[in-house]
Amino acid sequence: MIQAKFSLEESHIQFLAQCKRYGFKDKSDVVRTALDRLHTELARQRLRESADLYREVYAEDDETQEWTDTTVSEWPT
Repeated sequence: MIQAKFSLEESHIQFLAQCKRYGFKDKSDVVRTALDRLHTELARQRLRESADLYREVYAEDDETQEWTDTTVSEWPT
């Protein structure tokens, strides 16, 4: 595994010192988990922003709305 060096606030150090209390095997496990969660949350945020943009474009595009309505009405039930 690759090692990295970075600076932390005192509160972060205190939290990491209690890692086993929270079920982590070591301090590195805490950092990896936190980074994985941050990565997932940022991906979700980008997806939400993209969906919002598509919703705005769709709301202003009558041709796409008409095409969608036609397709939905022809969809088998």
